Amino acid sequence: MSDLDSQVPYWDVAAATKTFTHPLHMPWLDGISRAAAILDYGCGYGRTMEELAQHGFDNLTGADTSPEMIKRARQRQPTMPFITLNTPASWPSPNADFDAVLLFAVLTCVPGDEAQHRLIAELHRILKPGGLLYISDVLLQNDERSRSRYDRYATLYDSYGVFDTDDGAVCRHHSREWLTTLLTSFENISTRTMTVATMNGHESTGIQILARKPTGT
Repeated sequence: MSDLDSQVPYWDVAAATKTFTHPLHMPWLDGISRAAAILDYGCGYGRTMEELAQHGFDNLTGADTSPEMIKRARQRQPTMPFITLNTPASWPSPNADFDAVLLFAVLTCVPGDEAQHRLIAELHRILKPGGLLYISDVLLQNDERSRSRYDRYATLYDSYGVFDTDDGAVCRHHSREWLTTLLTSFENISTRTMTVATMNGHESTGIQILARKPTGT
């Protein structure tokens, strides 16, 4: 599935029209210094960075694989630093650069198991010991439409929860068990669920996870 794990052409087209809706739960960040180095990994057009800036955070960096998303982000926030990534699991910096990394609706866009593991390993590398990883994504849905779609594409992608959207993306919804497996190198701090609109306007159950890179790693 490696050829699906970087869907830059799709996101370049989508950059002009898509709206992202995953909420930023500020109580999880209240204990962080406003000068903390925060990376929004898969920042899209910079919506979450704008909200962080409104709450006083001033050491923010956004990164995305889509040049058009980054272009839109720079138009919205010309003074903020935005970086275009070469691959979903790459960051051009040494280890332990960041106090916190946000990963909002990114795993759903990286459907392969191995690619997700590579991405989480990369985020572990660039986080400082004790640094926070804040994930927001979509769980497996239990409605008939979703179950039918998962079943229809399970054989094609050899993975339950991966599916094609009507407009040409390949996305993934996640079981709680898979997310736990994916984050074994982190310490879980808190988990919350919420209702979120997908980029195509469907109401879904989302999950947010706050995890910490252990000290000494």
